[in-house]
Amino acid sequence: MASVLSVLPASAQDGAATGYTPYSVFGVGDLYKQGSAYTRSMGGVGIAGRDRRYINIVNPAAVSARDTLAFMVDFSLLQNNSIYSQGNLRSAKNVMNINNFAFSFPIWRKSAMSFGITPYSSVGYDFSSRITDPAILSEIQGSAVTSSNGIGGLYQLWGGAAATFWNRLSIGAQAIYYLGHIDKTTQTSFSSSSIQGTKSGYIMSLSGFSGKLGIQYEQPIKDLYLTVGATYKLGNRLGGQVTNYKYGVSTSKTDTLYHHVDSLSKTGHVRLASEIGVGLSLRKSEKWTFELNWLHSGWSGTGIDTTPGFANVGGSASKALPFTATASNSFRAGFEYIPNRSDIRYYFRRCAYRVGMYYDTDYYKLDGNSVVSYGLTFGVTLPVFRYYNGLTLGVDLGRRGALGQGMVKETYASFVIGFNIHDIWFIKPRYN
Repeated sequence: MASVLSVLPASAQDGAATGYTPYSVFGVGDLYKQGSAYTRSMGGVGIAGRDRRYINIVNPAAVSARDTLAFMVDFSLLQNNSIYSQGNLRSAKNVMNINNFAFSFPIWRKSAMSFGITPYSSVGYDFSSRITDPAILSEIQGSAVTSSNGIGGLYQLWGGAAATFWNRLSIGAQAIYYLGHIDKTTQTSFSSSSIQGTKSGYIMSLSGFSGKLGIQYEQPIKDLYLTVGATYKLGNRLGGQVTNYKYGVSTSKTDTLYHHVDSLSKTGHVRLASEIGVGLSLRKSEKWTFELNWLHSGWSGTGIDTTPGFANVGGSASKALPFTATASNSFRAGFEYIPNRSDIRYYFRRCAYRVGMYYDTDYYKLDGNSVVSYGLTFGVTLPVFRYYNGLTLGVDLGRRGALGQGMVKETYASFVIGFNIHDIWFIKPRYN
């Protein structure tokens, strides 16, 4: 079987990379798991999560679960450390990026609005290989190296609103704007100064509009609360500008072989896939919560695996990797436990402790093989000062890919730190 990723990434040279994995060479890059530090430390659940203490950005309907006079802000950072393995080769990389920024405020009675920004995808890779074909080496009378690197990604800006009806049914919606910049480059260099190398690639400035709908229904059962939830994110066409270039490079000069700037609609039609999610949670107020989620997104037919710049790395389409778009699925489970929220003697009994797990299949196949990720998550929220202010710490220990079938095995430990700011606004003072 042909190797899908024939070499490991070298140590990345670009400190500006916000994400890094050899699997980000495909499509729009590596898709982020959406959610705040709170939901990420529970395996990434949130479709059926309702908690007035935190902003749940996974389901637009969840923002209505709040104190009616509260103003809330949630901000978190994500730091990822990965080890890559292929055969006897090893490499490592660590990066940091914003995980989310969101704020929420009430509108009227049991309704509220929220706004925020989160990463949608990241491109970050840097790997090289030596040309070993004897026929080529005899012609050039020296050595040759081909290297590929990429950087960039997409962010999503969103704003939404939600309302609760009859104390049970919550409905919400978000408007989403995607924007970002992706740069993919491939370069071939020769040891002989008499042979001119080449540098080719794609520079893509992308944007697009989408939306997300959410619904939750909460049913009290004695001292428990059963919640079912669902989300649907609309698929949308990406627009923007694509620069396709190829240069001849030598020590003395650079020759432009071609340089074309076109709109994405002229080079191909690319869509971000729609996504559907369902969730179920069981909660005992102020004590514990258990939640299960399933998400499905169909990427076949989106053009992500046929459009130049997305379907190949840097160079011509004839060098495209065996990458085909497919359906992605995610199964997630999470559990939260609070020993005693009102304990005034022991601080750590007021903390919220979380554990979760997940099993994901990516939105593409490599040479017909699915790319699978799975892992365990752990987290804790430490109460700070008054109201519902808190500091959330979480860790995600997981693995992606495999050593066989020509792929790279990626073992990672991701750390997230979140700040939940909660204050009571809109109170008319009784005394001046």
